[in-house]
Amino acid sequence: MSTSDSLVNAAGREVPAEVNGRRTVPYAGVGGHRPSGRKAGPPIRSCADYPPDGDKRVAKEVLPLKEGLKRALDAAGAKDGMSIGTHHHFRNGDLVANALFDAAKELGLKGLRWYPSASFPCHAHLLPYLEDGTISHVEGSLNGPLGDYCSRGRMLPHLGVLRSHGGRWQAIQDGELRVDLAFVAAPTADAFGNATGDRGPSACGLLGFALADSLYADHVTVVTDHLVPFPCVPWQIQGQNVDQVVVVDRVGDPEKIVSGTTRVTRSPDRLLIAEYVARFVRDAGIMRDGFSFQAGAGGISLAFASFLREYMRDAGVKAGFVRGGSTRILVEMLEEGLTPYILDGQTFDLEGVRSMRENPGHVATSPFTSYNHHGKGNFASMVDVVVLGATEVDVDFGANVATHSDGRMLHGIGGWQNCLFSKCTVLAVPSVRDRIPVIVDRVTTLCGPGELVDVVATEHGLCINPRREDLQEAMRGSDVPLLDIHELKERVERLCGGPPAPPRLGDEFVAAIQWVDGTTLDGVRRVLD
Repeated sequence: MSTSDSLVNAAGREVPAEVNGRRTVPYAGVGGHRPSGRKAGPPIRSCADYPPDGDKRVAKEVLPLKEGLKRALDAAGAKDGMSIGTHHHFRNGDLVANALFDAAKELGLKGLRWYPSASFPCHAHLLPYLEDGTISHVEGSLNGPLGDYCSRGRMLPHLGVLRSHGGRWQAIQDGELRVDLAFVAAPTADAFGNATGDRGPSACGLLGFALADSLYADHVTVVTDHLVPFPCVPWQIQGQNVDQVVVVDRVGDPEKIVSGTTRVTRSPDRLLIAEYVARFVRDAGIMRDGFSFQAGAGGISLAFASFLREYMRDAGVKAGFVRGGSTRILVEMLEEGLTPYILDGQTFDLEGVRSMRENPGHVATSPFTSYNHHGKGNFASMVDVVVLGATEVDVDFGANVATHSDGRMLHGIGGWQNCLFSKCTVLAVPSVRDRIPVIVDRVTTLCGPGELVDVVATEHGLCINPRREDLQEAMRGSDVPLLDIHELKERVERLCGGPPAPPRLGDEFVAAIQWVDGTTLDGVRRVLD
């Protein structure tokens, strides 16, 4: 799709006029698009179509993973061109998605649309299926090899579509995404389809990203390697919403839910950034009894949580709640009484999995209750401060998390966009990556508008958005360095010998960045080799 097939939205960004057969609704500003009415609903079923004894298993025996999925696809009536929903609770340890398309290939299925909640480097296994037409295209957060594949135009004429976690729920409930067949990898389940992720040999934590599919998909399959007697409790997926269960030898490797981006940084510069942010939260008066915070899964964000924990101990301050992804650091805060609750969105390490199973202070949430922009309120806006990362930030505080400065799309959006609606959003970023400045005049790809970013933190100090005069006033007297973002940009460019070279991009759009309300915020163009 060329420039002539584009629209300009309220952010001044060119976006594709059409995305995979759907007419684009261009971004209209924060809060500018407010649909109403009812657009989608779960399919109506009759219990007469299901076994009266409640046993929905495809086979009574344990099957090898691919064989079990092949039988499940056949029983679900899989056809060419259907859409398949899968979920990333195992992150880089997911086994189900790869085996699912192996099975689809052996069944001769073509043109399948894959709608994952996210993909990871392990899913490079699926690239041949994009090449041979088994999979037509992907709509879901693209991390690593699949994002690079899309960036080079290899998915054309279809576009990749990146949505936030809450945006995926919004798209399903608003009818923009119709999931024909959903496959839920569940570490524990019963034969009726009730399922949980916090126990069993493959325990990975929360299964919240599969909830939308379990409610709205035309056909739902729970895939488990640990069958328990009815009822599986506490259930995170209700068997009432499940069509069939397949019991297999293994669904995932929980050791690989921990990745390089979910470990505390050891870099001195990045540790300094984390310390600056924690001191900001303390000195600006955000850290007080009953406050709430969320830290992302990146190394700087995890280090921030560790510093903040020490400041809370010293001041005798307790949080009202902490928003997860659960991590070891948050679990330690819960167990030592620094917070009564972790509101879990997902689980980032095995300590989080253990604690979720054992500690009633964990509250299982989903993108519907915490992130969905088209709901009756969500509690992302109730969080006092959130600390996130970014690949680029511009002088208007607009931010990019999907592409690098060379235009390659290597990261998904995840819950990042949804978290921008907290009361104070901090982007903690190193000023330079690989000798390339992170602070730029205009981000390569706009994933979050600048009016929602309150503070940019680097190893040089903090840049507070001029819109937040209250934060600037609150930081008077603090010894945390404060800079104007234009000054920071010039300083970093001097250190790097100039601004980053512009990316070499073609005219064709290869992907669309959706905003939390379903509008299109930006278009991603093909990277030229």
